[in-house]
Amino acid sequence: MSVVSACSDSPKALTGSKSDPSGSPSASQSDAKITASIPADATDVKVNRSLRLNVDGGTFQTVSVAGTSGELQGALAGDKLSWQSSGRLQPGETYRVRGVAVDQDGHQTVYRSKFSTQNLSMDQQTFPSFFPLPGATVGVGMPAIIRFDVPIENKASIEKHLHVTSVPAQPGAFHWVSDTEVHWRPQNYWQPGTKVTVNADIDSIPAGNGIFGQKSRTSSFTIGRSMISKVNTKTDQMRVFQDGKLVRTIPITTGQQPKYTTRSGVKVIVEKYRKKRMNSETVGIDPNGPDGYNIAGVEYAMRITYSGEFLHAAPWSVGSQGHANVSHGCTGMSTANAAWLYGQTLIGDVVEYSGTDKPMTLTNGIGDWNLPFDQYAAGSALS
Repeated sequence: MSVVSACSDSPKALTGSKSDPSGSPSASQSDAKITASIPADATDVKVNRSLRLNVDGGTFQTVSVAGTSGELQGALAGDKLSWQSSGRLQPGETYRVRGVAVDQDGHQTVYRSKFSTQNLSMDQQTFPSFFPLPGATVGVGMPAIIRFDVPIENKASIEKHLHVTSVPAQPGAFHWVSDTEVHWRPQNYWQPGTKVTVNADIDSIPAGNGIFGQKSRTSSFTIGRSMISKVNTKTDQMRVFQDGKLVRTIPITTGQQPKYTTRSGVKVIVEKYRKKRMNSETVGIDPNGPDGYNIAGVEYAMRITYSGEFLHAAPWSVGSQGHANVSHGCTGMSTANAAWLYGQTLIGDVVEYSGTDKPMTLTNGIGDWNLPFDQYAAGSALS
Protein backbone atom coordinates (compact mmCIF):
# COMPACT_ATOMS: atom_id res chain seq x y z
CA MET A 1 0.00 0.00 0.00
CA SER A 2 1.05 3.62 -0.45
CA VAL A 3 2.58 5.69 2.27
CA VAL A 4 0.48 8.80 2.94
CA SER A 5 2.07 12.07 1.81
CA ALA A 6 3.49 14.24 4.57
CA CYS A 7 3.12 18.01 4.78
CA SER A 8 6.28 20.08 4.83
CA ASP A 9 6.84 23.18 6.93
CA SER A 10 5.63 25.32 4.03
CA PRO A 11 1.86 25.29 3.41
CA LYS A 12 2.57 25.10 -0.34
CA ALA A 13 5.04 22.21 -0.19
CA LEU A 14 3.89 18.61 -0.04
CA THR A 15 6.30 15.72 -0.49
CA GLY A 16 5.02 12.73 -2.37
CA SER A 17 4.98 9.18 -1.04
CA LYS A 18 7.45 6.56 -2.23
CA SER A 19 6.06 3.48 -3.88
CA ASP A 20 6.65 1.16 -6.76
CA PRO A 21 4.33 1.08 -9.78
CA SER A 22 2.12 -1.54 -8.13
CA GLY A 23 1.60 0.60 -5.07
CA SER A 24 3.57 -1.63 -2.65
CA PRO A 25 6.53 -0.18 -0.66
CA SER A 26 9.66 0.10 -2.72
CA ALA A 27 12.86 -1.61 -1.56
CA SER A 28 14.83 1.46 -2.61
CA GLN A 29 13.92 4.98 -1.63
CA SER A 30 13.34 7.35 -4.54
CA ASP A 31 15.14 10.69 -4.59
CA ALA A 32 12.21 12.27 -6.46
CA LYS A 33 10.27 14.65 -4.21
CA ILE A 34 6.92 16.05 -5.39
CA THR A 35 5.38 19.25 -4.04
CA ALA A 36 2.02 20.91 -4.83
CA SER A 37 0.80 24.48 -4.63
CA ILE A 38 -2.50 23.47 -2.99
CA PRO A 39 -2.04 21.52 0.27
CA ALA A 40 -3.52 18.08 0.76
CA ASP A 41 -6.98 18.11 2.38
CA ALA A 42 -7.33 21.86 1.87
CA THR A 43 -10.94 23.09 1.98
CA ASP A 44 -12.68 26.19 0.66
CA VAL A 45 -10.01 26.64 -1.99
CA LYS A 46 -10.74 29.72 -4.12
CA VAL A 47 -11.82 28.76 -7.64
CA ASN A 48 -9.45 31.29 -9.20
CA ARG A 49 -6.40 29.44 -7.85
CA SER A 50 -4.29 27.30 -10.14
CA LEU A 51 -2.62 24.02 -9.30
CA ARG A 52 1.07 23.42 -9.88
CA LEU A 53 3.11 20.32 -9.11
CA ASN A 54 6.92 20.37 -9.03
CA VAL A 55 9.43 17.58 -8.69
CA ASP A 56 13.01 17.73 -7.38
CA GLY A 57 15.49 14.90 -7.88
CA GLY A 58 13.54 13.34 -10.71
CA THR A 59 11.08 13.87 -13.54
CA PHE A 60 7.36 13.37 -13.90
CA GLN A 61 5.94 10.44 -15.75
CA THR A 62 2.24 11.29 -15.35
CA VAL A 63 -0.01 13.73 -13.54
CA SER A 64 -3.80 13.49 -13.31
CA VAL A 65 -6.31 15.61 -11.41
CA ALA A 66 -9.84 14.26 -11.29
CA GLY A 67 -12.73 16.47 -10.20
CA THR A 68 -16.36 15.63 -9.57
CA SER A 69 -17.32 16.93 -13.00
CA GLY A 70 -14.28 15.72 -14.89
CA GLU A 71 -10.53 16.05 -15.33
CA LEU A 72 -8.75 19.31 -14.55
CA GLN A 73 -6.79 20.08 -17.69
CA GLY A 74 -3.08 20.81 -17.47
CA ALA A 75 0.26 20.01 -19.05
CA LEU A 76 3.75 18.87 -18.19
CA ALA A 77 6.61 21.24 -18.86
CA GLY A 78 9.01 20.21 -21.60
CA ASP A 79 11.65 19.23 -19.04
CA LYS A 80 9.04 17.23 -17.07
CA LEU A 81 9.99 19.02 -13.87
CA SER A 82 6.56 20.58 -13.36
CA TRP A 83 2.89 20.29 -14.22
CA GLN A 84 0.63 23.34 -14.46
CA SER A 85 -3.15 23.39 -14.62
CA SER A 86 -4.72 25.16 -17.59
CA GLY A 87 -8.34 24.47 -16.75
CA ARG A 88 -10.14 26.35 -14.00
CA LEU A 89 -11.35 24.99 -10.71
CA GLN A 90 -15.10 24.66 -10.28
CA PRO A 91 -17.01 25.54 -7.10
CA GLY A 92 -18.10 22.88 -4.62
CA GLU A 93 -15.90 20.12 -6.07
CA THR A 94 -13.42 17.64 -4.64
CA TYR A 95 -10.27 17.12 -6.67
CA ARG A 96 -8.03 14.07 -6.38
CA VAL A 97 -4.43 14.56 -7.45
CA ARG A 98 -2.06 11.82 -8.54
CA GLY A 99 1.48 12.45 -9.74
CA VAL A 100 4.10 9.84 -10.64
CA ALA A 101 7.80 10.70 -10.88
CA VAL A 102 11.06 8.73 -11.09
CA ASP A 103 14.59 9.56 -10.04
CA GLN A 104 17.70 8.95 -12.15
CA ASP A 105 17.87 5.35 -10.96
CA GLY A 106 14.31 4.65 -12.00
CA HIS A 107 12.92 4.56 -8.48
CA GLN A 108 9.38 5.81 -8.41
CA THR A 109 7.52 8.30 -6.24
CA VAL A 110 3.71 8.45 -6.28
CA TYR A 111 2.07 11.57 -4.90
CA ARG A 112 -1.60 11.54 -3.90
CA SER A 113 -3.74 14.23 -2.36
CA LYS A 114 -7.22 15.69 -2.46
CA PHE A 115 -8.69 19.11 -1.84
CA SER A 116 -12.09 20.76 -2.11
CA THR A 117 -13.13 24.12 -3.50
CA GLN A 118 -15.44 26.69 -2.00
CA ASN A 119 -19.18 26.42 -2.56
CA LEU A 120 -20.66 29.38 -4.41
CA SER A 121 -24.32 30.34 -4.49
CA MET A 122 -25.87 31.79 -7.64
CA ASP A 123 -25.63 35.21 -5.99
CA GLN A 124 -21.86 34.70 -5.82
CA GLN A 125 -21.58 33.95 -9.53
CA THR A 126 -22.23 36.14 -12.53
CA PHE A 127 -23.51 34.76 -15.83
CA PRO A 128 -22.85 36.45 -19.19
CA SER A 129 -25.54 36.86 -21.83
CA PHE A 130 -25.18 38.33 -25.31
CA PHE A 131 -26.92 40.77 -27.59
CA PRO A 132 -27.41 40.41 -30.46
CA LEU A 133 -28.44 36.79 -30.04
CA PRO A 134 -26.18 34.07 -31.44
CA GLY A 135 -26.54 33.63 -35.18
CA ALA A 136 -28.29 36.96 -35.76
CA THR A 137 -27.73 39.15 -38.79
CA VAL A 138 -27.71 42.80 -37.75
CA GLY A 139 -27.01 46.29 -39.02
CA VAL A 140 -23.69 48.10 -39.19
CA GLY A 141 -24.36 50.07 -35.99
CA MET A 142 -24.83 47.13 -33.62
CA PRO A 143 -22.17 46.86 -30.91
CA ALA A 144 -21.36 43.54 -29.26
CA ILE A 145 -23.15 43.68 -25.90
CA ILE A 146 -22.39 41.48 -22.89
CA ARG A 147 -24.75 41.64 -19.91
CA PHE A 148 -24.15 40.13 -16.45
CA ASP A 149 -26.84 39.01 -14.02
CA VAL A 150 -24.74 39.92 -10.95
CA PRO A 151 -22.91 43.31 -10.88
CA ILE A 152 -19.19 43.43 -11.68
CA GLU A 153 -17.04 45.35 -9.22
CA ASN A 154 -13.63 44.33 -10.56
CA LYS A 155 -14.27 45.21 -14.18
CA ALA A 156 -10.59 45.00 -15.16
CA SER A 157 -10.37 41.38 -13.99
CA ILE A 158 -13.39 40.42 -16.07
CA GLU A 159 -12.53 42.53 -19.11
CA LYS A 160 -9.15 40.82 -19.45
CA HIS A 161 -11.14 37.70 -20.32
CA LEU A 162 -13.54 39.31 -22.79
CA HIS A 163 -12.59 39.24 -26.46
CA VAL A 164 -14.25 40.39 -29.68
CA THR A 165 -12.80 39.31 -33.00
CA SER A 166 -14.06 39.90 -36.50
CA VAL A 167 -13.44 38.88 -40.08
CA PRO A 168 -12.36 41.17 -41.58
CA ALA A 169 -10.57 42.57 -38.52
CA GLN A 170 -11.57 46.08 -37.43
CA PRO A 171 -10.16 48.14 -34.55
CA GLY A 172 -12.49 48.80 -31.65
CA ALA A 173 -12.83 49.09 -27.88
CA PHE A 174 -14.88 48.06 -24.86
CA HIS A 175 -16.94 50.57 -22.91
CA TRP A 176 -18.73 49.81 -19.62
CA VAL A 177 -22.16 51.45 -19.63
CA SER A 178 -23.04 50.08 -16.15
CA ASP A 179 -21.89 47.54 -13.56
CA THR A 180 -23.85 44.87 -15.43
CA GLU A 181 -23.29 45.78 -19.08
CA VAL A 182 -20.27 46.27 -21.32
CA HIS A 183 -20.27 47.06 -25.06
CA TRP A 184 -17.64 46.68 -27.77
CA ARG A 185 -17.90 48.77 -30.93
CA PRO A 186 -15.56 49.21 -33.85
CA GLN A 187 -13.97 52.61 -34.43
CA ASN A 188 -16.27 53.15 -37.41
CA TYR A 189 -19.48 51.43 -38.44
CA TRP A 190 -18.98 47.74 -39.18
CA GLN A 191 -18.05 46.75 -42.70
CA PRO A 192 -20.98 44.94 -44.37
CA GLY A 193 -20.66 41.16 -44.26
CA THR A 194 -18.37 41.10 -41.21
CA LYS A 195 -18.41 37.93 -39.08
CA VAL A 196 -18.15 38.78 -35.37
CA THR A 197 -17.24 36.43 -32.51
CA VAL A 198 -17.67 37.38 -28.85
CA ASN A 199 -15.89 35.32 -26.18
CA ALA A 200 -16.63 35.77 -22.47
CA ASP A 201 -14.02 33.43 -20.97
CA ILE A 202 -14.95 34.27 -17.38
CA ASP A 203 -15.45 30.87 -15.77
CA SER A 204 -14.11 31.15 -12.17
CA ILE A 205 -12.58 34.58 -12.84
CA PRO A 206 -12.93 36.94 -9.84
CA ALA A 207 -15.37 39.79 -10.45
CA GLY A 208 -14.81 41.53 -7.12
CA ASN A 209 -16.85 41.60 -3.91
CA GLY A 210 -16.63 37.80 -3.60
CA ILE A 211 -18.24 37.23 -7.01
CA PHE A 212 -16.82 34.89 -9.66
CA GLY A 213 -17.66 34.21 -13.27
CA GLN A 214 -20.16 31.36 -13.51
CA LYS A 215 -19.56 30.11 -17.02
CA SER A 216 -17.51 30.84 -20.13
CA ARG A 217 -19.58 31.42 -23.24
CA THR A 218 -19.05 32.29 -26.89
CA SER A 219 -21.42 33.84 -29.41
CA SER A 220 -21.23 34.99 -33.00
CA PHE A 221 -23.27 37.19 -35.30
CA THR A 222 -23.07 38.58 -38.82
CA ILE A 223 -23.25 42.14 -40.13
CA GLY A 224 -25.65 42.49 -43.04
CA ARG A 225 -25.73 45.12 -45.76
CA SER A 226 -25.21 48.75 -44.75
CA MET A 227 -28.41 50.72 -44.18
CA ILE A 228 -28.08 54.24 -42.78
CA SER A 229 -31.03 56.62 -42.63
CA LYS A 230 -30.52 60.36 -42.19
CA VAL A 231 -33.34 62.35 -40.57
CA ASN A 232 -33.39 66.14 -40.86
CA THR A 233 -35.88 67.56 -38.37
CA LYS A 234 -35.77 70.99 -40.06
CA THR A 235 -36.65 69.81 -43.55
CA ASP A 236 -38.81 66.91 -42.26
CA GLN A 237 -37.21 64.47 -44.68
CA MET A 238 -35.56 61.09 -44.10
CA ARG A 239 -33.07 59.89 -46.69
CA VAL A 240 -32.39 56.14 -46.67
CA PHE A 241 -29.04 54.88 -47.93
CA GLN A 242 -28.26 51.22 -48.65
CA ASP A 243 -24.60 50.39 -49.18
CA GLY A 244 -23.97 54.09 -49.67
CA LYS A 245 -26.67 54.58 -52.33
CA LEU A 246 -29.74 56.76 -51.74
CA VAL A 247 -32.71 54.45 -52.22
CA ARG A 248 -35.64 56.51 -50.89
CA THR A 249 -36.49 59.91 -49.48
CA ILE A 250 -39.41 59.77 -47.04
CA PRO A 251 -41.47 62.75 -45.81
CA ILE A 252 -41.66 62.57 -42.01
CA THR A 253 -42.77 64.46 -38.95
CA THR A 254 -40.83 64.52 -35.68
CA GLY A 255 -41.38 65.93 -32.19
CA GLN A 256 -43.28 69.16 -31.74
CA GLN A 257 -40.83 71.75 -30.51
CA PRO A 258 -39.94 72.80 -27.88
CA LYS A 259 -42.27 70.59 -25.84
CA TYR A 260 -41.52 67.18 -27.42
CA THR A 261 -38.27 67.80 -29.27
CA THR A 262 -36.78 64.73 -30.96
CA ARG A 263 -33.19 64.03 -29.97
CA SER A 264 -30.36 64.69 -32.43
CA GLY A 265 -27.51 62.24 -32.74
CA VAL A 266 -26.86 58.66 -33.82
CA LYS A 267 -29.52 56.11 -32.93
CA VAL A 268 -29.76 52.40 -33.65
CA ILE A 269 -32.83 50.24 -34.26
CA VAL A 270 -33.14 48.12 -31.10
CA GLU A 271 -36.59 46.51 -31.52
CA LYS A 272 -39.20 45.98 -34.23
CA TYR A 273 -42.97 45.52 -33.78
CA ARG A 274 -45.41 44.82 -36.59
CA LYS A 275 -48.05 46.40 -34.36
CA LYS A 276 -47.64 48.06 -30.98
CA ARG A 277 -49.89 49.83 -28.51
CA MET A 278 -48.52 53.27 -27.73
CA ASN A 279 -49.66 54.79 -24.45
CA SER A 280 -48.40 58.22 -23.37
CA GLU A 281 -48.34 57.05 -19.75
CA THR A 282 -45.12 55.12 -20.53
CA VAL A 283 -43.35 58.39 -21.33
CA GLY A 284 -44.78 60.36 -18.42
CA ILE A 285 -47.78 61.97 -20.13
CA ASP A 286 -51.24 61.51 -18.62
CA PRO A 287 -53.20 59.58 -21.27
CA ASN A 288 -56.33 61.41 -20.15
CA GLY A 289 -54.72 64.83 -20.38
CA PRO A 290 -54.81 67.22 -23.33
CA ASP A 291 -51.57 65.79 -24.77
CA GLY A 292 -52.32 62.19 -23.84
CA TYR A 293 -52.77 59.26 -26.20
CA ASN A 294 -53.48 55.55 -26.05
CA ILE A 295 -53.37 54.09 -29.55
CA ALA A 296 -53.71 50.37 -30.17
CA GLY A 297 -52.04 48.67 -33.11
CA VAL A 298 -49.61 51.34 -34.27
CA GLU A 299 -48.09 49.75 -37.35
CA TYR A 300 -44.47 49.13 -38.32
CA ALA A 301 -42.97 50.41 -35.06
CA MET A 302 -39.16 50.45 -34.80
CA ARG A 303 -37.71 51.51 -31.43
CA ILE A 304 -34.69 53.81 -31.43
CA THR A 305 -34.56 54.99 -27.78
CA TYR A 306 -35.48 53.40 -24.48
CA SER A 307 -37.32 56.61 -23.56
CA GLY A 308 -39.92 55.98 -26.23
CA GLU A 309 -38.80 57.30 -29.61
CA PHE A 310 -39.89 55.11 -32.52
CA LEU A 311 -40.07 55.19 -36.27
CA HIS A 312 -43.63 54.17 -37.16
CA ALA A 313 -46.63 54.59 -39.40
CA ALA A 314 -48.62 57.70 -38.53
CA PRO A 315 -51.56 57.96 -40.96
CA TRP A 316 -53.14 60.61 -38.73
CA SER A 317 -50.32 63.09 -39.48
CA VAL A 318 -49.83 62.57 -43.22
CA GLY A 319 -50.88 66.17 -43.86
CA SER A 320 -47.98 67.44 -41.74
CA GLN A 321 -45.34 64.98 -42.95
CA GLY A 322 -42.63 66.75 -44.88
CA HIS A 323 -43.83 70.13 -43.61
CA ALA A 324 -44.19 70.30 -39.80
CA ASN A 325 -43.20 68.59 -36.56
CA VAL A 326 -46.35 67.54 -34.71
CA SER A 327 -45.46 64.28 -32.88
CA HIS A 328 -44.60 63.59 -29.24
CA GLY A 329 -41.01 62.76 -30.26
CA CYS A 330 -41.44 59.82 -32.59
CA THR A 331 -40.73 59.90 -36.30
CA GLY A 332 -43.99 59.39 -38.16
CA MET A 333 -44.53 58.60 -41.84
CA SER A 334 -47.22 57.24 -44.11
CA THR A 335 -48.27 53.64 -43.70
CA ALA A 336 -46.86 52.75 -47.12
CA ASN A 337 -43.46 54.29 -46.36
CA ALA A 338 -43.39 52.73 -42.90
CA ALA A 339 -44.19 49.31 -44.36
CA TRP A 340 -41.38 49.66 -46.88
CA LEU A 341 -38.88 50.81 -44.22
CA TYR A 342 -39.92 48.06 -41.82
CA GLY A 343 -39.37 45.46 -44.52
CA GLN A 344 -35.87 46.79 -45.22
CA THR A 345 -34.75 47.23 -41.61
CA LEU A 346 -32.49 45.06 -39.47
CA ILE A 347 -31.95 45.40 -35.74
CA GLY A 348 -28.74 47.41 -35.53
CA ASP A 349 -29.44 49.68 -38.50
CA VAL A 350 -28.33 53.28 -38.01
CA VAL A 351 -30.58 56.34 -37.97
CA GLU A 352 -28.73 59.67 -37.82
CA TYR A 353 -30.75 62.67 -36.62
CA SER A 354 -29.89 66.34 -37.06
CA GLY A 355 -31.59 69.68 -36.61
CA THR A 356 -32.36 69.97 -32.88
CA ASP A 357 -30.34 70.99 -29.84
CA LYS A 358 -31.57 68.06 -27.70
CA PRO A 359 -28.80 65.43 -27.77
CA MET A 360 -29.01 61.67 -27.92
CA THR A 361 -27.21 60.05 -24.96
CA LEU A 362 -25.05 56.98 -24.57
CA THR A 363 -27.49 54.86 -22.57
CA ASN A 364 -30.90 55.92 -23.93
CA GLY A 365 -30.98 53.02 -26.34
CA ILE A 366 -27.83 52.00 -28.17
CA GLY A 367 -26.09 55.36 -28.11
CA ASP A 368 -22.52 54.11 -28.51
CA TRP A 369 -21.87 56.20 -31.63
CA ASN A 370 -22.51 59.50 -29.88
CA LEU A 371 -19.09 59.50 -28.21
CA PRO A 372 -15.90 60.20 -30.16
CA PHE A 373 -13.93 56.99 -30.33
CA ASP A 374 -11.14 58.14 -27.97
CA GLN A 375 -13.73 58.99 -25.31
CA TYR A 376 -15.51 55.71 -25.94
CA ALA A 377 -12.27 53.72 -25.53
CA ALA A 378 -11.61 55.56 -22.25
CA GLY A 379 -14.65 53.71 -20.88
CA SER A 380 -12.68 50.45 -20.90
CA ALA A 381 -11.59 49.20 -17.48
CA LEU A 382 -8.17 48.52 -19.01
CA SER A 383 -7.64 51.95 -20.54
